[in-house]
Order: sequence, then C-alpha cells, then structure tokens
Amino acid sequence: MRPVLLLDVVGLTAKALAHMPRLRACVQNGWQGELGTILPAVTCSVQSTILTGTMPAQHGSVGNGWYFRELGEIFLWRQHNKLVAGEKLWETARGRHDGYTAANVCWWYAMGASTDVTVTPRPVYHADGRKSPDAYVRPPALHDVLTEQLGDFPLFQYWGPTASIASTRWIVEATRSILRSHEPNLTMAYLPHLDYDLQRFGPDGPEADAAAAELDAALAPLLDDAAERGIAVVALAEYGIAPATLPIDLNRTLRRNGLLEVYVQDGRELLDPWTSKAFAVADHQVAHVYLDDLSRLERVRSIIAELPGVDEVLDRGQQARYGLDHSRSGDLVVVAQPGAWFTYYYWLSDQRAPDFARGVEIHKKPGYDPAELFFNPADPLVKLKAAGNLAKKKVGLRYTMNAVPLDAHLVKGTHGRLPDSSADTPLLLLSDAALAEGLGAGPVPATGIRDIVLRAQGLLPG
Repeated sequence: MRPVLLLDVVGLTAKALAHMPRLRACVQNGWQGELGTILPAVTCSVQSTILTGTMPAQHGSVGNGWYFRELGEIFLWRQHNKLVAGEKLWETARGRHDGYTAANVCWWYAMGASTDVTVTPRPVYHADGRKSPDAYVRPPALHDVLTEQLGDFPLFQYWGPTASIASTRWIVEATRSILRSHEPNLTMAYLPHLDYDLQRFGPDGPEADAAAAELDAALAPLLDDAAERGIAVVALAEYGIAPATLPIDLNRTLRRNGLLEVYVQDGRELLDPWTSKAFAVADHQVAHVYLDDLSRLERVRSIIAELPGVDEVLDRGQQARYGLDHSRSGDLVVVAQPGAWFTYYYWLSDQRAPDFARGVEIHKKPGYDPAELFFNPADPLVKLKAAGNLAKKKVGLRYTMNAVPLDAHLVKGTHGRLPDSSADTPLLLLSDAALAEGLGAGPVPATGIRDIVLRAQGLLPG
C-alpha cells in the first residue's frame, strides 16, 4: 500500500504558492486545483468535513466553537474527537485493510481519536494557575522522544503575539520523526504559519509573500523525505485569507437593543448566556446567534440585517442550503460581507472588559479574537512587561498577561465566508497525477478529499 502524507497548509492560495518553489515542485508531475471549501470556512469545520466526507449538519462541528446548550456555556477549541460524528478517514481505511495505521500531527479534535499516533498541543495547567508549553502525545513514550529531539512544543509560537515559524518547524520535524519511526499508512500534519502574518498584515503585502517563502523552506525537508520514501502527498488549505477592513461588533449591537445580558465580577463584565435573550458566538466571518425564545427570531434578524457589513442572516431552513443545519448551530447564522468580520466584544466600555480580554485566552473568550496576534501598540512598554511576566513564570510566580489590544481595526486578514475570488480560494495539490482520476474541472469538494486518499491507497470500492 502506498503511504499518504496529508498536509493542511493553512491559507494556501495561488498567490502564496507563487512564493513556494519546493511545494510547487512537489506537483510538477501531479495535479493542482481549487478546493471547494464549506461554510464556515474555519479550521475545525473544514477539517471535520475532510476527514468524514460529510457536512457540518452531519458531523456537528459547526465552527471552531459553539454554545453548548446542555451546559449553558460557550466553548471554543475543544479537543475531544467524540465531538465529531461519523467515521473518520483512517477508520474507513482500517475497516478495508487489516493493520492500517494512521498518525495525526496537530490536526484538530485529536484527543481521544483512534489514530495510532497522535501529537496535539496541550499545555500543562499547573495547580497554581500557571500554564507551560507541552503536547498530548500517544503512544506516551513518543512524548519524551520528541521533546528530546525537538524540545518542548513551542506553544507561545503556535498562537498569540509571538506566533512564528518556530511552531511549524517543530510540527514538520515531529512529522519527519514519526515517518521514520512508525511508517504510518496515513500521516496528517497541520502547518499553521500562513495564518499569522496574513491575518496581521493582510494577504497582499510583502509580509504575506515572506511568510509563504519561510513556510516553503521549513516544509522542504518533509517533502524531500516523502519523495525519497515514495509517499504520495496531498496538500490542501481549509480556506484562503482575504483582506479585512470592517470589524462588526455584533454582541454590542444586541446588548444596546436589550437582548444581551452581562453579569459583574471584580468590576468586570462577563457575558451571561443564561439570561440573555440573544447573543452571538463570533467566529471570523461567521457568527452563530442563539436565542432564548424563537418568537424573537424575526426581531433579532432585522436588527442584525441592518448592520453595515452583514451579508446574510440564515434561519435553520436557510442554513440547510450550506449543510449547516445542525442542532449546535445558532438559531440564526450570520455571514459577513467581503472585508467584514465579527468581533466577540460585548462590553460597552473598555474599562469594564474582562481581564482575559487583554490576554491570549482562547478557551475563556466567548468568541474568536484575532487581536491575540498583536502586542498592544498603544503601550510602548508592552514587550518589556511581557518579558517581565515571562521571568515571573520561570521562577514559579503567577501573573496576568495584559499584552493584547482591544482595537479590532488592527486585524488586516480574515476568512470564514465562502471565497469571493480565486485570490482567496484554497488550493488542493496532488503529487501524482493519477490521484486526480475522476476529478472534474471545477473545485474539488472538501467532502471528496477522503475518497482521493482512499483511492490512492487502493481502498475505494469500484
């Protein structure tokens, strides 16, 4: 059986590929086309569609997070694989070939997955409140092997204002190590580097081109290994990143209309999902709006539809057009216009913002916050303070990181809606032209990727 390396090259578009000669060479004798992504075009949803071959209405990953109605809590970036319904790619393959093995290096929903090898970011949450970089690794013995070879997983270079190529390099080298030691039939690796500067500076500036070149250099050794070992490469992106020009404060609008409630602790305001009549879980260019009473649906819809930058406001029936009509979805799903995106902000005065708003707190914030990629430019001492906090951490002291700005206008790149042009359309690359058998001239649906992999390995019936 021919092994397959399935690469999720976040943000890969034709423009980025122009600055990636080693990745282009990988498909010199292969095939290049566009990926038909889904709504919402965000990491957790698209990855789940790729691995199950189904839409969010079936697999249930309706975003990078949602309102857990049974708990009364908003959670983003959960990690348990059981949140995704349906048979995964490697499970299908395993049922058709005895002894089939699979490795997952940093694709999402990895914890508790049935892969043979798993590596995913998982900090150490100390009893005194500190957080240290680490990863969840199976088999357990592999954890120490990788850390001896590569050092600790670079968590603070994986996301946040210090996010850099270091995390992608670690993932690449971990993937290379696993290819040598375990020789999986399927190896999946997630490469996030383009996400950073394309959201910070936009997709059209020199920073974007430099990031693509930097990623290509980091990726080259892994592609060389694949070529030497006869491993087929399937490289794709979940989404392309488009320019961001207009942040929309959806929750603030709901609050001003008497629909969103907060409660106060220590002088700070926290969103109150238990008593709110309506609130939004913002996720890039898509937001799920949850109501306490469906009789308010048309009123809430009309309020949202009038906001500058809003494109569509979808009720449950309209969500079905996009395969998004799952019980986890909002009673309304809001899609931004090109260039617009949704903040999670719900406070009306920055003096009342919760303490986590100024930190990198992906699990505490009730929505996605791309401002976490920036140091606060309004504070000239912000980097010095961050260094001081790091020193406190090293000697075991607790600290609060107040480095993240509350100015959404800093963000210059976004994604989530379906692509509007080839410039923000994600790519699909195949190292062998034979893998493209049966593919049409148009974009390849994200639901069809699993069949490409199964066909490459002789596991697709018929």
